[in-house]
Amino acid sequence: MQTSETLFSKADIARADRPIRLGSLLFTMVEPRPGYEAAYNRWYERDHFYSGCMIGAYTVSGGRYVATRAEKAKRFGSGDMDLAKGSYLALYWILDGHHQDWDAWAVKQVNDLHATGRMFKERDHIHTSFYNFDAEYNAPGSTMPIELALDRAYGGVVAFVVDLNPGKSAADLSAFLRARDLPGDVALSGSPLPLDPTSPKDVPVETNDRAVFLSFSIEDPKAVWESAYVPLGKAIEESGIGRIAIASPFIPTIVGTDAYTDQL
Repeated sequence: MQTSETLFSKADIARADRPIRLGSLLFTMVEPRPGYEAAYNRWYERDHFYSGCMIGAYTVSGGRYVATRAEKAKRFGSGDMDLAKGSYLALYWILDGHHQDWDAWAVKQVNDLHATGRMFKERDHIHTSFYNFDAEYNAPGSTMPIELALDRAYGGVVAFVVDLNPGKSAADLSAFLRARDLPGDVALSGSPLPLDPTSPKDVPVETNDRAVFLSFSIEDPKAVWESAYVPLGKAIEESGIGRIAIASPFIPTIVGTDAYTDQL
C-alpha cells in the first residue's frame, strides 16, 4: 500500500491515485425575479447552499458565482437560451462513485424543504443539470486538481454550455479540448446525467444532448475574454461538434453581503 507520505511527495497526482475524486457535478444557473434579488441571494447563501446541497453525504465542495451586467455584456451563444438571464451560478462537486446516493438524498431533501416552506418561489431555473465529470485540463505548469477548484479564490469561472450536433458526443468535445491550449488554470468538461423524475417540478427537465466546459481563471475572466474565450467558442462551433448555447464569465459572490444584487 502506498503511504500518504509517498503519494503527496509530488504535486501532480494522477486522477486514479487521488483519494478524493470528482465524479459528477450539479450545475445550477438561476435568475431571481425583479425586486427579489437581495432576498434571493441571502436565502441561497444563508440556507439553501447548505440545506439543499452541502450537508449531504458525498458533497465534496460547492461554490457560488454571479454574472452582473458587466459579465452578461460579454456573453455569446447561438442556442435558445436567454443570454440576459441566469445571474447566479452554483456549482457542487460530488464524490466519484456516489452520484446516485447523492441524488437520492438531494431529491428527498429538497422535496422536504418545499414541504416546510424553505424554498424560494420568486426565481427561475435557467439551466439546472447534473453532469458527469469527463476530463480535466491544466494550463502549462499547473498542477491544480479540479477537486480543489471551488475552494480556491479564483478571479472567476467561465461556463460554456454546448448543444451537441447530431452524431456528436461529449467525448468528441473532450477530445477536441484535449488537443488545444486552453484558457484558465484548471478546467473540466462534462456530459449530461439524467434528472431524477421525482425532482421538484420547478426544475425543468433538460435536454440530454448538451455538454459543459468550465474554466477557472486566475484573473477576472473578462480581462482575457476576447483573446482567449471568444476564440475557443468559435473554434468549437467551427469544428462541427456543436453550437454554444451560452458562454458566460462569472465572478465569485462576496459571501455575507448584498454585493452585486443591484447590478444584475
